[in-house]
Amino acid sequence: MWDFISLLVSIFLTGPLQDELSGKLAAARAPQAIVAQVTDCARDAAPALVERAVSDPWWAATSTLSVWAGYSRPEAILLDAAPACRTAVEAARPFLNAGS
Repeated sequence: MWDFISLLVSIFLTGPLQDELSGKLAAARAPQAIVAQVTDCARDAAPALVERAVSDPWWAATSTLSVWAGYSRPEAILLDAAPACRTAVEAARPFLNAGS
C-alpha cells in the first residue's frame, strides 16, 4: 500500500513540484548549483511528502490542486512538508521571485 501511495504522491505532487521549481529556476537563469540543490532537496523530501500525504490526505489533495492551478508557490508546499529544504529554497528565492 505504501508503494502505491508513494507512486501517487510522486506522480501528482512531487514530480510537478520539482518540474515547476526547476522550470522557474531555469527561466531565471539560476546557477546550476542552486538548481541542483533545490532539485536534490525536493527529491530527498519525497518520503516526507508521502508521510504528510498519508497522515493528512486533505493537505495532499489541496496542495496538489493548488500547485497545479498556480494558487500556491511550489516552494511553499515543499517547505511545509520538508522544512529542512529551507536553506536550498532561500538560496533560490531571488531567482524564484525574479519572474513574480
